Parts: sequence; structure tokens; C-alpha cells
Amino acid sequence: MAVTALEERPEPRRTFAGLAHLITPEHDLCVPSSIIDQIDALADDLTDPDDLRSAVIEILSNQLKEGRRKVNGAFLQKPDAGLRCARSLAHVMDCVIVGAMHLVTEHLHPIAVRTSGEHLAVIAVGGYGRGEMAPFSDVDLLFLTPYKQTAWTESVVEATLYILWDLKLKIGQSTRSPDDCLRLARRDFTIRTALLEQRFIFGDRDLFEELDWRLWTELFEGTAAEFVEAKMTERDERHERHGGSRYMLEPQIKEGKGGLRDLQTLHWISTYIYHTDTAWDLVGMGVYERDEVQRFADAAKFLWAVRCHLHDLASRAQEKLTFDRQVEIAERMGYQDGGGMMAVERFMQTYFTHAKAVGNLTRIFSAVLEAQHTKRLPRFSALMQALSFRTASRSDEPFTVESGRLTVRDDQVFAEDPLNILRLFRDAARAEAMVHPAALRLVTQNLDLIDDDLRANKAANELFLEMLCDRKHSEDMLRRLNETQVLGRFIPEFGRIVAMMQFNMYHHYTVDEHIIRTIGVLNQIDRLEEEDAHPVATEILKGGFNRRVLYVALLMHDIGKGSTRDHSELGAEIAEIVCPRLGLDDAETEMVVWLVRHHLDMSDTAQKRDISDPRTVSDFAALVRSPQRLRLLLVLTVCDIRGVGPGVWNNWKAQLLRHLYWDTRDVMTGGAEEGTRAHRVGTARQDLSAALRDWSPDQIAAELQRHYPHYWLGLDTATHRIFAELARDQGDKPMVSRFLPDESRDATKACLYTADHPGIFARMAGAFAIAGASVVDARSYTTNDGMATSAFWLQDHDGSPYEAARLPRLRNTIERTLKGEVIARHEINERTRIKARESQFKVPTRIVFDNEASDLLTLIEVNARDRLGLLHDLTRTIAAQNLNIVSAIITTYGEHAVDAFYVKDLFGHKIRAQQKQDRLEARLIEAAEGRMSKSVMGASDH
Repeated sequence: MAVTALEERPEPRRTFAGLAHLITPEHDLCVPSSIIDQIDALADDLTDPDDLRSAVIEILSNQLKEGRRKVNGAFLQKPDAGLRCARSLAHVMDCVIVGAMHLVTEHLHPIAVRTSGEHLAVIAVGGYGRGEMAPFSDVDLLFLTPYKQTAWTESVVEATLYILWDLKLKIGQSTRSPDDCLRLARRDFTIRTALLEQRFIFGDRDLFEELDWRLWTELFEGTAAEFVEAKMTERDERHERHGGSRYMLEPQIKEGKGGLRDLQTLHWISTYIYHTDTAWDLVGMGVYERDEVQRFADAAKFLWAVRCHLHDLASRAQEKLTFDRQVEIAERMGYQDGGGMMAVERFMQTYFTHAKAVGNLTRIFSAVLEAQHTKRLPRFSALMQALSFRTASRSDEPFTVESGRLTVRDDQVFAEDPLNILRLFRDAARAEAMVHPAALRLVTQNLDLIDDDLRANKAANELFLEMLCDRKHSEDMLRRLNETQVLGRFIPEFGRIVAMMQFNMYHHYTVDEHIIRTIGVLNQIDRLEEEDAHPVATEILKGGFNRRVLYVALLMHDIGKGSTRDHSELGAEIAEIVCPRLGLDDAETEMVVWLVRHHLDMSDTAQKRDISDPRTVSDFAALVRSPQRLRLLLVLTVCDIRGVGPGVWNNWKAQLLRHLYWDTRDVMTGGAEEGTRAHRVGTARQDLSAALRDWSPDQIAAELQRHYPHYWLGLDTATHRIFAELARDQGDKPMVSRFLPDESRDATKACLYTADHPGIFARMAGAFAIAGASVVDARSYTTNDGMATSAFWLQDHDGSPYEAARLPRLRNTIERTLKGEVIARHEINERTRIKARESQFKVPTRIVFDNEASDLLTLIEVNARDRLGLLHDLTRTIAAQNLNIVSAIITTYGEHAVDAFYVKDLFGHKIRAQQKQDRLEARLIEAAEGRMSKSVMGASDH
């Protein structure tokens, strides 16, 4: 489109999505002429410039505070009016800038007759130029001079800036001529974008209009392609910096994918190319349909509301929507708990729905740009693949290739056969081509064709199952189906969890995105690309498996989330309905239902139980019952954990799952005879004897006789040897230790050997907490001659092995704690403080006693909020009840800690008495919640 002459173009409104209204009438906020009148009146009374300046600053400061107060008050009454809030704040700032400039130009630095160089225009640029300001946005100003600065313009700019700084405003400013602006904007797209949104505030309007005219005629015209390319590249790089997904649970609402900046990018490009003032102008130009612009406006309105609330609550320019702010904003905007979802989860589901809409709008806009050749076509390889697809297809095929992307033959393709909606995505994947945004738009316009008849259509279900089980493309196809709402329409049960968040620190993505990512992990293993990382899962798939069962089980495994019921049970019931509809037979349906119902059991057993205890393995084998279930459950568990988010999967979890799988398989396939308790103890003793071949027979015999059976079952031969050597070398030292990396578990193994006494485990746990080491697993055994052999696996708080450079300090802290020189609880209490972003998480404390999980020990499972020193407080409490901790399994899921302790009393018996269990439960709840009783506080500090 040719650039229209300046005088023919309407005055730009510079609004966003067409919402230009203030949140309260202009005369209630501030009127520039009124401020000017007040300044002039003061100038008549105050002859001293400094007195006048101070008095005006007070007026402007009060105006700024009062204006912001009124805007904020109105905003709290209309908590979804974010754009009106942003416009109103910009209006208040305009009044302040006008007042400051009037004071400086008319009273502090007046000039009767101006030369050609003594002219100045103050122009708002960037977001402020667009007329949108969050409560703590920067104020971006351009002081425009005719050609170069004179002494007068320098004085005016300097005096104005000092006034604005005295008002505590964060100013971004530049002083340039029109020539400077054009020269810099030619090579810097950030400057060019800021100037695209310029808005006159004060001074010489002719100078502003000269710059505006020259920008459009000398720079913007004919450069649309390079501008679009630059902004799209900038967008992609920005997305990468902020996580690359619009489904991050703590999104960056300004710069992240699906955030405000994406909408602003569309606004910039449409202004640059089409000279639009609002998104509604794009309807008449055929770029968007009215309902699409409405989604644009709704997204802008919601995102601006969230941003303004976020700034206001943080009292600073915060753009990351952290967990604590999510709760506060949800409450402000009127969301409520219900239907198994918390208010904050409902609020965030709205956020992610809008973020997804922003992605759809971007794709549609990209299609128009490609059609007009203002945006580069898809990469050459994709274009060739798409062209080959077109060559191979017949002329009566429903799809064709346009601009290197697969699109529909005409607008009736889906009406003629709704099955073509699914075929579009299948054929695009087969050709490894992108779907044309115009075709995606047509899909969204025909979603009503996905009805009960299509869901019951055998061919449609066969096609969907084919797409789901495609080892090469299923993740991409499912994501495209989900982005266009097709997946949620075809499987309504899935539609319920679309954009649903889980309000915890463990999961990184929304429920639907997590499911799709787990299928992506299965794709990688299925393609044999993850053999090094997942050798057992890869071997299972190599041996042949029912692809339909495993892929459908992953699709269904979290589909029951968001209900008041257990999501595994509800998911199993949903799977029982959906599987036959997809074409699975009775046996396949039964397997899927079982996998969904038990999809957490292998992970829970491996991470929360002592899998070295034969009883743990035998109980798990009794649950699983068949090798086929075991194989599929292992693969599903690996995919589920990997799909949670980056950093969640590690060698530690891998080792636990592999050992549980191997031991359970042995039990199921007859290896249980070799897995008897006595046999395993004997084997462990023989292995240590072989490892101590340089020891004398008497030394070996003495070492073998010192330990009870649990010691031989709970640790491997390498660790047995370490403790044997520590015992030999101890001499008169109160404690000896050895720290070494355990790469198989992504942890540092700490082996401590010292005299046993009550509370020693708690003291060690306290020392680790003081030193900043997280205990992820622990084993502690007493010898028959009164020594304690304790093995701890340690990580930093980021899940990495504990740093070697910090080990000397850790060893010193442990020694001083055991000697009583350091009281761990005092040190921990001084450091315990929950971070603000974690403060809104509520984890109810729950204690479980299980006397069936082990043949000789009582299992105590503590579910509680994780915090510094939790393990120390729990183990002190257990010690105060005269119980010995044999092993501890420490697991954290974000803010949720699950600590499992295998204990016995002083006589070696289980804790069976209900009265004793009740007393211990009450004490553990107090400890978990930081309310340690006096009897416990002194019990293990001495």
C-alpha cells in the first residue's frame, strides 16, 4: 500500500487494539491547561526562580501522586480494565511533562525571539508514545531540535530532565534532529520501532510533523520487508531467551511467547505496512476477521490488566508472573475456587488461553505477509518437500501447496468431508511441510464440524490413532491439533485440561503441554535416539511393544486432572470410555486403563521407598503382576518424568527406576529364589571378602561379623569397602569420613563413621542443612560394637552433585555439630525464610505409618512443605521418641517434600502400638510446621 500524504491521513490515535478510553474521565484525573494556569499564577507571586521551581515541583509531584492514586482506585474497582489503566497513566504523565516544559520554557528559560535553531518539540516514543504505561514503566522522551542543539535548547532539556528526575521518574531520553533520527533509525530497528510510535506532547508541532512526514516518505516507504524480517527475527530470539514455550508456569508476560510483546509486534508491523491506527482497521483490509480482532482485543485487555496489577503489587516494574503474584492477581480479578480447581489455576488457564490465541493471530498475520512477499517464505528444504507432495497428489485432492505450505483447495474442503480436518495435519506431517495459516484459520472457523458424528466415525478414529502413534511426527501433530482446538474438540475429555495449570513448583508446563511433551519423549525413544540416556526403555521398545497401548496411555495418563477426585482413578475411567471409541480392543483397553490408574506407582515406589528391601520389590511385583505391564509402565514412567520439565530427570531417578525394574523382573521370572534375604546377605558378604583381598583372614572375619543384615542389603560392595577402611583407619578420631562423587546418581556420596548415640542422624542432617547440602537419600546402620555407619547422598539445591570445593567446610561443620560446638537448630532458625514467590503454596502435612512395607521395620512417610532444616527437625523428633532410623528416602516435588523413614525401637521392634503412633504423628506434624515441642528441642542437641 502506498504511503498516503500526511495531510490526508487522520490524526493517529496510537492506541492498542482500539481501546482508547480512560479509566475515569479526563477532568477527574488532570487537565494540562489547569496545571499551566497554576504555574503561571505561582510565577506572578514568586520572583525567585529556585522558589518557583520548588513550588512547581511540589504541584507536579502532588498531581502525579493524586493522578496515580485515582487511576489505581478506579482500576481496583474495574480490575480487568488494564488498557484503560495504561492509557490513563500515560495521560497523567502527559500532564506532568507539559507542566514541566511550560515552567522551563516560559519562566525559567524564556526567550522572546527565537532563531531558527531555537525550537524544540517533546515527543513520546516507544510504549509511552503508544499511549500505554504500566504503573512503573519508563518514560521514553525524544527532545527534537531543528538541526543541532543551541545553548537555549541544551538549557531547556537539562532543566526539564532535572525536574523529572526530582519527581523520581525513570526517564529514557535522547536529543536529536530529524536528520539524526533518520540516520540512526536506518541502521537500528529498535530506534525505528520507537519512532514508529511517536506522539506529540509539547512544543513546536511543525517540527514533529516534519519528522513524521520524513519518516514515512524517506524511511518507512519501501522498507516493509526488511522491517518485518527484523521484527520476526527479534521475536524468535526473544522467545528463545524466555523459555521457548507459551506454557511456562511462571510466564514473562511482556517478553515471553504469547505475551504483550507479541501483540505489539503485530501492531508495529501492521502500522508500518498498512498505516493502521487500530487492529480493527485490519478487518476492512482483509487481514483479520472481526472475531479474530476481538480475540486480539480481549488478549490485549487481559494481558494489560495482569501487567498493571503485577506492577502495582510489586511496587516496581516486574514482568515475570511469579507464583505468589498469580494468587494475588487471581483474587483481585475475582477468580474463585471450584470444580476441583483453585482460583489461581482458573486465572492461569485464562492466561494460557489468551497466550494461545496470540499464537494463532500471529500465524494468520504471517500468512498475509507471506502472500504479499513482505516475509520470507519457509526454508528451501520444506518448500521442496511440499512441492514434491503437490506433484504426487492428484488434482482432485483436497489440499495444495501455497507459499511453500500445505493449504486447502478451496473453502468448502472441510464442509465436503469433515475428516479432511484431520487429514490436513496428517498430510502436512507426511510431507514435512508447515500448514498454511490460511488453512489453520479455516480449521478454526469449521470447528463445529467436529461433532458427535465425527467422533463416532470409525475412519476418523483410525486416522487419529495413526497420527497419535506416528513415531516421527506425533508430538508436532498433536501440538498443532491442540493449538487449533481440534484435539480438544475431537476428544472433549482432553479439551477440559487444555491450558490447565497445576499450581505447584514441580510441574513446568500446563497439563496439555506436559502430555504432548511426554509423547515427544516417547517419539525420541521409539526412534532409538535416546539409547544412551534410556538404555532399558530403548531395549524394551526394540523388543517389540503395542504402540497403540503405550501412546494412548500417555495421552490419557493425566486427563483426569482438575477434579476433586484422584486424577489416576478418574483418568482410568475416562480411558475406559475413550479407548473403544478410538478402536482399541478389550485387551488393549484393559492395559491402557491399568497403566493410567497406576502411572505414578513405579515412580513413587522407586523414589519414596527403600528398593533395597526385598519386601518393597515383592509388593511392587504383586501390584504389577505381569512382565508386559512392567515393561510398559517403565517406559511410561520415564516419559512422564522427562515431560515434567528441564532438570527434573537425572541419573539418580534413572538408577532407581532401573534397579526397581530389574529386581521386579527377577521376581516375576523366577529369580526370586536367588533374591531371598539370606542369599542376598551371603552374596554381599562374599563380595566384600573378595574386595578386601589384601586384608588378613582375621580382619575380614571381624569386619563381616560387625554388621546386621540390613547393612548388607542396603549398601553396595563399594560402599561396604569404604566403611571397612574407615573403621580400620579411625584410630582415636571421633569421626572419620569420605566424600566421593557418585556419577550414577548425580550426587556426592558422604560416608561417615562415628560412635553411635541418640540423635546422631539428626545432627548430621542439621549439619548438611547448615552447609547448604540437600540430602536426597540416606542409610544409617549400627554395628554390634556400637558404631554408626551412615551414608548420605548430597546435592546442591539445583539438583547437581555437591561442589567438591565446599566439602572441607561441610566436613568441619559436621565435626563441630557432632561435638556440640554448633547447635544446628539455632543456625537453621536464623536462615529459615520462605521466598516470596513460594509463600502462596499450601502443602498439608500428612503422616503415614506402614508396618507392611518391610518385614522388620516400620515405614513412616511424612508429606510436608519443603524448607531448610525440615529433615533435621523430623529426625530430631523421631530420635526424641527413642527410635532408630535405619534408612531415609528423601524426595522433593517442588515445594512438596516426601520423606520416608524406616525405623525400629530400641529393642529392634516395629512401632505397632496405636498410642505411640498417635503421639509420634502429633510431634512430627509440629516439627514439619516449625512448631517444635520443648521436649524435642532439647532431646537431640546434647
